[in-house]
Amino acid sequence: MAATLARCGRIDALVNNAGSMSPVTIEDDDEAAIDRLWAVNVKAPLSMIRLCLPHLRKSGAGRVLNVSSLSGKRVRNDHVGYAMSKFALTALTHATRRLGWEDGVRATALCPSFVRTDMTAAATKIRREEMIDPRDLAELAATVIALPNTASVAELLVNCRLEDML
Repeated sequence: MAATLARCGRIDALVNNAGSMSPVTIEDDDEAAIDRLWAVNVKAPLSMIRLCLPHLRKSGAGRVLNVSSLSGKRVRNDHVGYAMSKFALTALTHATRRLGWEDGVRATALCPSFVRTDMTAAATKIRREEMIDPRDLAELAATVIALPNTASVAELLVNCRLEDML
């Protein structure tokens, strides 16, 4: 953040896009894996929001975009650790939206399904060529960030296949 402020003089938007996935189920007792999921998927975005929020408020049109997941909206497999962390990230987005609203800060949870990245390389439920292209997701993110305060998107659910979204 300090380097961005030094280079640009202000912060207009924060995109929390780091994520981690570990196939932790309810019956697993791998606390270290759960802790890693929460550290990356929830605590790191929370820390970044805390750092950037004063600067985002100053702009009067600050943006926070948290890349969550459709797994943060519904549960479709046994990977409860990942789903729980993404549900929490979506909740953090709504709390940020509420907290910053009067100062022009808008927060959005971007909730994609399978995105063609390293994280989905081992996925077997869908072919890679059918997954969301990261460039398309980046374009959606840029669009949400560029919207005026009067056209705020709380959640953007993006799927690469036909299924019930919730």
